[in-house]
Amino acid sequence: MTRTKERRPRGRATWLAVGVTAATLAGMTPAATAARDGQQTWRDCAGQDTPAGMQCAAIEVPVDWARPDGPTIKLDLARLPATEPEHRIGSVLHVPGGPGAKGIEDLQLAAADLTELRRRFDLVAYNPRNTVWLDQRPQSCMQPGTSLFEPRNKKEYTALAAAMTDAFTACQNADRTGLFAHMDSLSVARDMEAVRQVLGEQRLSFMANSYGGVPAAAYARLFPQRIRAMYLDGVINQVDGWPNQGLRILPVAERAFTRFTAWCAATPACALHGEDAQGVWRTLTRDADRRPIPVTSSEFGKDKLTGWHLRSFGFIGDPGPNNSRWLAFAEAVDKARGGDGSGFAEFILGNARVWTMPAVLAMTCGDGRGYTSYAQLQKFRRQARKISPNFGVATMDALGCAGWPLQVANPSRPLPTRGLPPVLGVGSTWGDYAWTESFTKMIPNSVTVGYDGPGHVMYLSGRKCPIRHATTYLAELKLPTPGTICPAE
Repeated sequence: MTRTKERRPRGRATWLAVGVTAATLAGMTPAATAARDGQQTWRDCAGQDTPAGMQCAAIEVPVDWARPDGPTIKLDLARLPATEPEHRIGSVLHVPGGPGAKGIEDLQLAAADLTELRRRFDLVAYNPRNTVWLDQRPQSCMQPGTSLFEPRNKKEYTALAAAMTDAFTACQNADRTGLFAHMDSLSVARDMEAVRQVLGEQRLSFMANSYGGVPAAAYARLFPQRIRAMYLDGVINQVDGWPNQGLRILPVAERAFTRFTAWCAATPACALHGEDAQGVWRTLTRDADRRPIPVTSSEFGKDKLTGWHLRSFGFIGDPGPNNSRWLAFAEAVDKARGGDGSGFAEFILGNARVWTMPAVLAMTCGDGRGYTSYAQLQKFRRQARKISPNFGVATMDALGCAGWPLQVANPSRPLPTRGLPPVLGVGSTWGDYAWTESFTKMIPNSVTVGYDGPGHVMYLSGRKCPIRHATTYLAELKLPTPGTICPAE
């Protein structure tokens, strides 16, 4: 089945780190399906860009794990067998993020940087059920429920939630896969356990990244005895609650903005050089809340940008190659204060629509991502404004999940840690370290290593220092000294 090109949501994390683009596996298809009677058949993967030795297969899992004899879906698997089988320890399962990223593509991308780890392990990847959903979802589920905005009062919040309920319900009614109601991370974790069983491993080691931390936590909740080791790279901590994760990242955003203003003050090429760049930004966003900036987009037509739009999507904390992103941001701010919002229009208007597409949100709302009420939104907003004068607003993902019509299958709640081994986390001190550390701190004797630079998901970015620590931990179960920092590469 051909995968159509999707518009990828980009939100609050883009202040801090640019997401990793997975390599394209053009023409690569699994060459075998799971054999009957629980025996797995592996075949060489098709496709000229496939890493040498990669094998493919597939398994069938229930759409609804509460109905194991009901409809099923096929999940594609891939593995790179250990290169020193006489010293083989077991399998490492890659848990991709997104949600919606294909784990097989991630493994293909990372294979060359994981050769040391592969000496002792089979490296295994799978395409989660949400990738099946993205390939087969009704086109109507790609229609935005509305253009996202921050409600100023309960009436506007109720209207937003009602619009999203209508969009979700229409999508569910059009869905023929049955997956709309079953993409929560508890379902994904049960799929991961099915992978373990077909691999024939008593226990698995894991490498989880980004949103993959949510199914990783769900697996730890359901199957703690099956975890040998777990490496967490730039993961979100759903266990801690989505509002807390939103608040944790705000000080990081403020530090990133301070870096930008210092750079701008020292850089004549910055369009705001010689001015109080922070003051310009605050005036712009305040005025845009009072008088939204009219914009015209070639793709999205006419609309208006509010201060909420700018605070949510306008700034990226990673300066980019040769500071290109910060140069573009400063120029866009300079134009916007004069009434020309074109520098922000395409990106912001695209996000304002993507984050109300049922096809996108159905992959996360079952994990309790939305605000439960306007009162909760108000509380979060008050807390956020105190922490972050520049970016303290309601979060776009929680707003998009307002009006979710189903019971939340995987709500945030404490994670029992008895029986779990110590885990290793890695996160960028410029971005996702705060999220990852909040996860690892739940599990006794765990360690989080900081990467002193921008970026997101270090083992998919080829960062040697984090990969070295991950390899030592997974192979020898030895954790680095607490407080370890990897220098930027």
